[in-house]
Amino acid sequence: MPLADSFKAVTDSLPDDWTDLEMDLRIFDEERYIDAAVYLVTCNAQPYSKHDWHWRILVAHRFGHAAAPTAVNTALTLLDEAGITGEIAVRQVRSGRVEVEPMWGRPESIRQERRRLHAQ
Repeated sequence: MPLADSFKAVTDSLPDDWTDLEMDLRIFDEERYIDAAVYLVTCNAQPYSKHDWHWRILVAHRFGHAAAPTAVNTALTLLDEAGITGEIAVRQVRSGRVEVEPMWGRPESIRQERRRLHAQ
């Protein structure tokens, strides 16, 4: 299965309130490690050293300090198009957290808009 399809299957299986996804990526042909690293820079994949897996990828659903799902999907699609095969493994998923934003002094219209956005 192509890497981008595997990633889509993982994200589709998660509940809607997931916030953080931590996964590992291993490519099968280690001779193509440098080529893969060039594509993975778009999602800030972090290389492992002295480990079976090659990269750790952090994904944030709607907010947070990680790559957006679209950036990860794009990077994995680039790997697929380049003929670089591999596998991903989900290590951790967090859900149920919401971003905290101070609302003191904000107009009621902003508060209602935020409620509407977070209700989806």
